[in-house]
Amino acid sequence: MNTGSDETGEAVVAADGTKSEPALGSRAPEFIKARRMLHLSWQVGVFIVGLAVVVAGVIMLPLPGPGWLVIFGGMAIWATEFVWAQLVLRWTKRKVTEATQKALDPKVRRRNIILTTIGLVIIAVLVGIYVWKFGFEMPWKIKE
Repeated sequence: MNTGSDETGEAVVAADGTKSEPALGSRAPEFIKARRMLHLSWQVGVFIVGLAVVVAGVIMLPLPGPGWLVIFGGMAIWATEFVWAQLVLRWTKRKVTEATQKALDPKVRRRNIILTTIGLVIIAVLVGIYVWKFGFEMPWKIKE
């Protein structure tokens, strides 16, 4: 999956010569990884920034805003340093790719279009029955 980066990262090469997922592990600069306390401080900083972004995403779920997008952004921040977040993101990318491929299947698209059309017809009939029976008045009485 293309991430839009021009940099070539480390990648595991399969036996057939194709590239697969990048190697797991920290993506901190080498001078930070060489010093244990600096690396630990780096990890704490990455965790705190990622946590703030994920919390902001969770807050945006009921409020206006791109909640899920921000949550996955926080996960991506964590994935720069933590293997568990890298594995979660790999799983998520795989599931999104599978869902995309499934949605592009002509049979599934045709079924979705038919179901959407049936749903819209049902809604239109219900609205028509309501307007026929009650007119354009709302069911609640609001006096100005």
